[in-house]
Amino acid sequence: MPDNVIKFGKAKKALARQGKEKKSALNRARFGQTKSNKELKKALTEKLQNKLNGHKITPSEAPDKSE
Repeated sequence: MPDNVIKFGKAKKALARQGKEKKSALNRARFGQTKSNKELKKALTEKLQNKLNGHKITPSEAPDKSE
C-alpha cells in the first residue's frame, strides 16, 4: 500500500479536533477572564471612550473657513 493514502475517517476526525480546539481557544479568550480583570478592562474602555468623546468637535464649535 502506498504511503500517500489518506484514510478519510481519520482526516475527518482530525479536522473536527482542529475545529473544536479553535472554538475552545476563542472561548478561553472570551470567557476565561477573572471578574476583576473584566472590570478593569471595562473601566479602561470607558475612560478612553470618554476622552475620545471629549475631543469631538460639534458643528456649533467648528471654526469658520469663510475667510
